[in-house]
Amino acid sequence: MPMQLTLSPEIDQRLRQEAARLGQSEEALAIQLLNQHLPPPSPAGEPTPAERAAKLLALFEQLDAARQTAGEELGDDFYRGLDEARTSDRKLFPEELKGITW
Repeated sequence: MPMQLTLSPEIDQRLRQEAARLGQSEEALAIQLLNQHLPPPSPAGEPTPAERAAKLLALFEQLDAARQTAGEELGDDFYRGLDEARTSDRKLFPEELKGITW
């Protein structure tokens, strides 16, 4: 997809200098830099960040409802849902720590 960007003179000069130093065209360097700094595309079928945020909000609402119900224990589905809604791959509630930290 063709795209035209208007760069400030300072950025244009820095791009030209770095491209010359690396022996690349300005366009190739700009594409490389964009690829390095943009988040990777989501795989097909994976929820968008907005969908994940909505799911996380619903889980917190579920937590509030559970807290209001005296004596009701939170099920494993709640904790699993929190982990699935996170944007990080690091889980907050790993199965191997169940009963130890949560």
